[in-house]
Amino acid sequence: MIQPLFLVGARGCGKTTIGQVLAETLGYGFVDTDSHLLNSTGKSVADIVAEEGWSGFRARESQALLQITAPATVVATGGGMVLSPDNRRFMMDNGIAIWLNVPASILAARLDASPEEDQRPTLTGKNMVEEIADVLAAREALYQQTARYTIDAVCSPDSVVASIIKVLQRAEAS
Repeated sequence: MIQPLFLVGARGCGKTTIGQVLAETLGYGFVDTDSHLLNSTGKSVADIVAEEGWSGFRARESQALLQITAPATVVATGGGMVLSPDNRRFMMDNGIAIWLNVPASILAARLDASPEEDQRPTLTGKNMVEEIADVLAAREALYQQTARYTIDAVCSPDSVVASIIKVLQRAEAS
């Protein structure tokens, strides 16, 4: 059985873009938890949060993780997926979690350059750079705890995918 790969990291680190390239390279399936929620509920993350609050969204996000996890699948998780101890344990026990690590300043620049129409609502009410720095600082230990591997995701998607494959091949060989 080929284990699922869970990509974890902050919003804007490239989980979806890198996940799609990684899945194609490995011949795996690809699922993004946010896209799964949109397709299954007909609502964006912002809509769910507006209607059910962050706790309602987090519950739906956890349920989505359980529903979409399958062998030979790359799963792009939401940035806050690691907030739940159950989600962290599930990813560690049922696959290989990979943290796509990107500094806050680069995350802010990426999000500013490519704002999404239904981008997640603010968590803190602060401006984007301050919010990203605060959220990243609060979650960094959770990403480290969950991930078997940490990958510098500042480079191009192809370079990041090559780094992931190299790490997976080394682990397989040992």
